[in-house]
Order: sequence, then C-alpha cells, then structure tokens
Amino acid sequence: MAYVHAEIASQPDCWRQAADLAPTVLDRLPHPGERVAVVGCGTSWFMATAYAARREAAGQGETDAFQASEFPAGRRYDRLLAITRSGTTTEVLDLLTAVRGRTPTTVLVGDPTSPAVSVANAAVTMPFADERSVVQTRFATTALALLRAQLGDNITALVADAEVAVRAPLPIDPGLIEQVTFLGRGWTIGLAQEAALKCREAATFWAEAYPAMDYRHGPISVAAPGRLVWAFGELPDGLPEDVAATGAAFAHSRTHGVRTVLGRWAAGRTPVDPMADLILAQRFAVALATSRGLDPDAPRHLSRSVVLT
Repeated sequence: MAYVHAEIASQPDCWRQAADLAPTVLDRLPHPGERVAVVGCGTSWFMATAYAARREAAGQGETDAFQASEFPAGRRYDRLLAITRSGTTTEVLDLLTAVRGRTPTTVLVGDPTSPAVSVANAAVTMPFADERSVVQTRFATTALALLRAQLGDNITALVADAEVAVRAPLPIDPGLIEQVTFLGRGWTIGLAQEAALKCREAATFWAEAYPAMDYRHGPISVAAPGRLVWAFGELPDGLPEDVAATGAAFAHSRTHGVRTVLGRWAAGRTPVDPMADLILAQRFAVALATSRGLDPDAPRHLSRSVVLT
C-alpha cells in the first residue's frame, strides 16, 4: 500500500495535535490587527491563500498570500509567515533572508532541523505532521488546522468531520471520470486549487480549479458527461442545476444520492467542513493514480523539496 494512504488517514490525529499546540505558540503566530503576508510554494501557497482569506473574514487584519518567488519586495508588512514542509525550498529561504532585519518572520515547518528554522525570527515546528510523500497531504492541512485554531475555529468539530472523511465512500468512482473541476468561495478557493493540484501531481490528470462564482463565466464550457464538478464550502444559487444541465456529475458534501454519498456519513453535520472534504479529494487523487497504473508515492518529475542550484 502506498504510504501516502497512511499519511492521508493520519490527518484527524495531526489536526488534534495542532489544536493542542496552538495555545503554546500564540506569540509566534500573527497577532490580531497585524498586517500579514503569508507565503509558500505549491501546496503551501494554496494553504496560505486559504488562511489569508479566513483571517481577513474573521476580522483579524489585512492578510495577503503570495508564492514565495512573487512576494512584492516594496510592500511593508508587520509579519511575514512562511509555510514550508521541508524548510529547504530555495524560494522560501531566499525570501526569509531578503527581509531579515526589516520584517519579523515566522515559519511553519515540518522538519525542526531545517535551515528555515535558523533563518526566520521564529518557528513553529510540527514534526508529527511531516511526511515521506512527495505529494503533500497532512503537513499542509495540519498547518491550516493550527492557524484556524489560532483564529478560534472549532477544531473538535473539524476533527470529527475528518474522521468521517478518511472512511467514507468516495463521491464517485474515479474510473468513470475523464476530467474534474474543483470550485470554492472565499477561503475554500485555496482548497479547490489544492485539490486540483493533487489530481495533477498524483495522477497526471486533467484537473482545474476556479472561484465558484466565476465558473459560469467560461470554464463551465468544459463540463460534459463523464466529467465532474466538485465544490467546496458555500454554493452559489443555481450552480448545481447549471452543472446538471451540462451532463457532468456534481459533488458537494451537503448532497445525497448516487453522485455523492458523503452527507450520509457526516457525523451529524451536513455539510462537513470543507477541509474534511479536501481529504476526500486527496483520496480521490490517489485512487485516480492507482486506476491509471501510476504510483502515487513516485509522481513523475517531482521531488520532495525544490532546491535550486
């Protein structure tokens, strides 16, 4: 069995540990009212965008998210928060070095011995969420769980939903689908982008992601029988009906029936938290890889950390 399976399944426990950790590291995390930039690469960037939107919606302060390589050097922030599993990614280390002495920096990192820990002003280490996998799953979501706990979100309920998601049937048989589009609103746009990336990384599969309200402004033209639209979080009025008219399948954690059965398993909550729904998408991506004869533990052209020479 691919070790990515075990890492996906371990997320409820990792999120519990993140919630326990959060109160002990509050001085290292963004404070209410601070103007914050959150950076990362790949999956970590998508978690940064999710956190940035959720922090602003919670009234905690202006929060921007950037790919580490695209950080606007001329802007001033009260704090720069970097999410980096390995702590060795070139773009993140270069940015932390560039802003040293000008902007306070905090890193969320899996490996406590990584160079990012010594370059940043402060570090929150989560070795319990580190991974063997090239394809990130539990570290990224655990970082987001930690940050959501700091915002006051109910992590106990989130963990209950995650326990459902690691066991529930997949919304649809991956072997029946030739393309998938993930949609989100607000903070779940980052989750949609991450779900699409998982399908591309693990299974070299045609997967796209868009803000749900923008989907009908062009991308819906891709929808057709044999294709899937999977939405996270809040649903725009009329979207499921518009997708159904294309012949594409539609998945959302509040729906029931043949196309998506997650709601039946929702531990008393329908819909489940979108982060728990992301676990379903991770499992979907791994199942896609397996159905296509690929090894999700060895995605092509990828390595665990991008270190540029």
